Amino acid sequence: MVTKRHFIFCLLSWNLALFSWVLASDQIPAPPQKHPILLTDVTIHPVSSGVIRNGQILFDNGVVTALGRRITDLPDNTQTLSLEGKHLYPGLISASSTLGLVEINAVRSTKDFAEVGSINPNVRAEVSYNSDSELIPVARSNGITVIHTIPLGGIISGSSAAMNLDGWTWESATLKAPIALHLNWPSMTIVTGARVTRSEEEQKEERDKQLRRIDEVFDKARSYLQAKEGSERSGATQSQTDLRWESMIPVLKREVPLFIHANEVRQVTSAVQWSRRQNIKIAIAGGHDAWRVSELLKKYQVPVIYESVHSLPSRRWEGYDTPFATPWKLYKAGVQFCIATSSSPSQAPHQRNLPYHAAMAAAYGLPREEALKAVTLYPAQILGIDDRVGSLDAGKDATLVVTDGDPLEIRTQVEMVFIQGKKIDLTDRHKTLYKKYREKYRQLGLIR
Repeated sequence: MVTKRHFIFCLLSWNLALFSWVLASDQIPAPPQKHPILLTDVTIHPVSSGVIRNGQILFDNGVVTALGRRITDLPDNTQTLSLEGKHLYPGLISASSTLGLVEINAVRSTKDFAEVGSINPNVRAEVSYNSDSELIPVARSNGITVIHTIPLGGIISGSSAAMNLDGWTWESATLKAPIALHLNWPSMTIVTGARVTRSEEEQKEERDKQLRRIDEVFDKARSYLQAKEGSERSGATQSQTDLRWESMIPVLKREVPLFIHANEVRQVTSAVQWSRRQNIKIAIAGGHDAWRVSELLKKYQVPVIYESVHSLPSRRWEGYDTPFATPWKLYKAGVQFCIATSSSPSQAPHQRNLPYHAAMAAAYGLPREEALKAVTLYPAQILGIDDRVGSLDAGKDATLVVTDGDPLEIRTQVEMVFIQGKKIDLTDRHKTLYKKYREKYRQLGLIR
């Protein structure tokens, strides 16, 4: 006899299995590179150096071995591909996203970017990365090859990771982890008005409470580190291991940076001043008002991951082009920066638009070469992965894209993608639906 509880369990199990099947990507991860590949007759844009016209690039075992006008010493069994009229760029890097940690933001069971509680430094984004996400091939089709996937929520969200957009599992997709520990800086704004439910004093008290909480967390982590080092010096056994404080040790030793999510000018200023007191290496993520304190950021060499060039001004009296011109202002001020789309979970499906954020910045003052670097070399430098990706140089990963034009132009098509020398399948859900409905209208006689 089937009980009601057993029936509900079976129904939920079946729905979960069906849901997982529906969300699974159809693309099969590429096998490792089996032989040397030479791409020839192509315009190469190394980003780190000048353009090479009618150039060649050779890669083997997933690594670039040579590039230039003519490569003469070719290994045996080299496969040669002529790409006349095409352009070659390093793969684009999305510097702030929850791609791989969320599938459908409105469906709770597909969201894995935040944990319960406000202090979670031991959370690791890469172990929750869904390599079968249907969103990955869509981003990849527009030249995105590496994603910086980050945890969200609470005060300290956990550590982030740089992921290659190809791989059977999170282990095989991980390029580097951890990249940084993530801290969400409290709002410093005191809101007034008829609709505000809390008084100014209550808002200040809540703000100060959160700031004290941050100091308390780092004080505890430092005390834990001191006790651990004392035990090691004396040869005694540490009494207890706490994974939360263990995870913060690389940050305290300045081996791993702290990425502070802050947008408003008082948040950015407060975060930088706090980092000086704590002797913590930081970067600002978000940074909508970063241009207002560019001198402070340059003085203390604080990088900025500037999110959402395609956004509205933060204040009514600001010019409509404030978000568009911010990258140019940071560049002009000498602040290290890169351009990202958005770390909001709702924007995970839209990472493919990354080059157009850079294009908008180029349209509003940022030199075009700098706009391209802002989504390739500069994010690689800020994330600490520029020894592997971000430009086309001998010794770096053969992670590159072949296009029919400038990747910052919306009409440009990405025709080939290689990730660590592996040729990637560029089919995706968008292309499948396009073919489906094109056939519909062909059958109706509306198109040829």
